[in-house]
Amino acid sequence: MTIRKVALPMYLGAAQAVQALWNSLRRALGEEGLNGLPDAVAWPQDLHAHWLDPQLWLSQTCGYPLTHALQGKVQLLGCFRYAAPGCEGIDCRSVLIARTEHAAFELANFRGRRVAFNSSDSQSGYNALRALVAPLASQGRFFSHSLATGGHRQSVDAVREGRADLAAIDCVTWALLQKTTAQATQGLHAIGFSAPYPGLPLISALGTDASQVAAMQNALRQVLQDPKVQPALDTLLITGLETPPLSVYQRCLAMEQEALVQGYPTLV
Repeated sequence: MTIRKVALPMYLGAAQAVQALWNSLRRALGEEGLNGLPDAVAWPQDLHAHWLDPQLWLSQTCGYPLTHALQGKVQLLGCFRYAAPGCEGIDCRSVLIARTEHAAFELANFRGRRVAFNSSDSQSGYNALRALVAPLASQGRFFSHSLATGGHRQSVDAVREGRADLAAIDCVTWALLQKTTAQATQGLHAIGFSAPYPGLPLISALGTDASQVAAMQNALRQVLQDPKVQPALDTLLITGLETPPLSVYQRCLAMEQEALVQGYPTLV
C-alpha cells in the first residue's frame, strides 16, 4: 500500500499542535474510506522535493513558490484563516521587526543598514519586503548588506543579536513566537507591516484526483468545527478554511513586478 506524504511544515515551533490537528484530520478521512495515510506528519528538510513528491497528499507552501517553482506542478486545496495581528480573512502581512533601539524608525530610516531574510523565494520574508522598499531604493539599492538566514526564526535571531537591523517576518510566525517562544522576541519591536497578500496555500500533488481533493476539503472543514480540536487550533491561531481560486495568488506576482518596474530586483 502506498503511503501518502503529509506535512504542515511552516510552523515548526507548534509541532505538537500540528500533529494533533493531523490526528483528527486522519480520523475524519478514514471515516470517508481514505487509507494509506501516515500516522505522523513529516517535517521535511528539502521542502521543494517534498512539495513536488508525486505522493504528496497534503502540505503547506508559500505563495511565491506556488506562482514560480511550483506553478502547474501542484494543485491548490485551500488556505487557513489565522487570528494574528496583520491577518484578515486569508490575507496576511509581513511584520517589519527591528531592535527596540530603532522602535521609532520608519522604513526609510533603515537606508544603508542591514536586512535579514529567510530565503529569496519567500513571499513574506523577501517578495513583500522588496515591493515595500522599492519606492525608496536608489539605483537598485537601499540596504548596505543582506543576509540569507534560511528561516524566519533565524532572521529574528539575526536582528536580535545585531547581525542585521531589519527583517520581514510572516505575521503568523511572529505571533506564534511571541506566544510560544517569547525569549526569541525580547528586545525586538514591530515598526510596520507590508501590504497584504494571500496566506500560505495548502497543496496536494497534481495526481490527487478531484474526489480526493473534495474529501480533504470536507474533512478539513469538519475538523475545524470539532471542539476537541480547538486547543490545537488555538495554539496554531487557525480560525477557519477558505478554498480560493488559484488566481488570488497573482498578487504575489504583482508585488514582484512592482519592484522590477522600479528597478529593484534584489533585496539590497
